[in-house]
Amino acid sequence: MDFSQSLAEKRDLIIQNWIKAVRQDLQIVATDDLPRSAIRDHLPDVLTGMVSVLSQAQDSDIQLIVQRSLEHGVLRAAQGFAPNEIAREYHLLRRVIFSTLETDFLEGVVPEVMRAYNLIDTTIDEAITQCFNSYVEERLCELQQLQSQAELTNQELTRLVKANQDNLSQLAHELKNPLNSIIGYSELVLRATRKASEPRDATPHLEHIEQVLRNGRRLLRLINDALEISRYEAGKMELHLEATEVRYIVKDVVEMLTPLADTKSLEIVIDCDRSPETVFTDPLRLQQILTNLLSNAIRYTESGTIWLTCQTLDDCQWSLAVKDTGIGISPEEQSLVFDPFYRAENNDVHVPDSTGLGLAIVSQLVNLMQGKITLTSEVGVGSTFTVILPLAIKTQIT
Repeated sequence: MDFSQSLAEKRDLIIQNWIKAVRQDLQIVATDDLPRSAIRDHLPDVLTGMVSVLSQAQDSDIQLIVQRSLEHGVLRAAQGFAPNEIAREYHLLRRVIFSTLETDFLEGVVPEVMRAYNLIDTTIDEAITQCFNSYVEERLCELQQLQSQAELTNQELTRLVKANQDNLSQLAHELKNPLNSIIGYSELVLRATRKASEPRDATPHLEHIEQVLRNGRRLLRLINDALEISRYEAGKMELHLEATEVRYIVKDVVEMLTPLADTKSLEIVIDCDRSPETVFTDPLRLQQILTNLLSNAIRYTESGTIWLTCQTLDDCQWSLAVKDTGIGISPEEQSLVFDPFYRAENNDVHVPDSTGLGLAIVSQLVNLMQGKITLTSEVGVGSTFTVILPLAIKTQIT
């Protein structure tokens, strides 16, 4: 029996069943928001190459499998896949191929079946190896870029932090843990890479690389937030005013944060029917305010709904409000939440990725934009942050 012909005839069925299996697998969450084409990616070419490997009548096209698998690793790195999710993809591929060809195997003789089985198994192993090689390389490149970016940011931080000595000790404390993690895991990766005899030997250390990247991103976010505070206090934060479509800003921010809300099964409800069409403001700063308020609501809400409301108040003002069903803030803490590095938490909820700077930045931006922000909250019920801004900022404040 020519198993290569069976594989070629059932190629589309294998692709269809594999995509379905990947979507239904609870261990692969990175595909939740991906279209079918992004999940399918390199699989048709890999199966085509596998057909040539099985066929005894044509030259083996293993190079096609190698090339597509390398590209697959780069793509999965860009899509934010974790190493275990990629390994799970190939595990499902192996299972789907063998289950789809099971009836054909039962009709073949043992030597033919064993040959086909071993060749398919070996081909998938090679695809996994090449995919992980390019995945590791892509992650290492990202790590190098992150390091360069951190070095440049650190130069500005060193200059600006002199104008903000009051928060220096707190900032150093916040930087200590992620920095130690970055240093420790970087040393592990470097030692492992030096000892590796082949590129595939580096794959067991992917989790170390992920830890470095995760803590590096957190460090950069913390530094950038601290720089925003320092710029404001140093009087170097400027507004760039232009006519801005409110609903476009809202739509952009909500689309960006919806995946974060989906991970906690939170619903985001938008009510902008009464919002102004356009306002004269700084669109980047407005987006920054809205992003901080919404992401804060998502972080401190474990279940329920988040409401975003925009409305015109009168001829001169408009408002945006973010309401959540989160942990709430006690009355004694409500006057402190806009202070840098302060975090409103209770004994049941801890948010490790919070820098304690988001609301401080929002408060300063609202003040810069000639507005005001208010808070109403009840512990265990939720919080509402309301920002009132002018429809048109008449002068640019520096």
